[in-house]
Amino acid sequence: MLALKGIRQYISCLNIAVDDNVYIGKLDNKKQKSIGVYSRPTSGPANIAIGGLECTTYDTKPVSLLIHWSKSKDETERTAYNLFEKLRSITSLTIGDTHINYLRLMVPEPQDVGSDDAGVYEYVIWLDFIYERNR
Repeated sequence: MLALKGIRQYISCLNIAVDDNVYIGKLDNKKQKSIGVYSRPTSGPANIAIGGLECTTYDTKPVSLLIHWSKSKDETERTAYNLFEKLRSITSLTIGDTHINYLRLMVPEPQDVGSDDAGVYEYVIWLDFIYERNR
């Protein structure tokens, strides 16, 4: 299983936001210049190989990254694109003891979702981690 905690640690290592500003789950008083890592709901059938689960070699973890940055639209946009480019240029990735076979960006670019009630601009990046199942 690929857990959000491991993904959070990986995103933190990209050095976009300081470590304590990369979080999973709900953070009631979000700090500026933070990134949230969330599970993303999906639909459709499970991917199970012929022969059953023991023959299934990979699984998918759909994730949404929320870039909650600053009251500067320009700074927030540049930060979101910086993260997007780092994700797009990955050549090899292992999170914990889980090998990631493929990182599928589900949007062509970071998506502008406006600002929160405090005027802090936000962008979202949807991606899928396709990873080797530990059997």
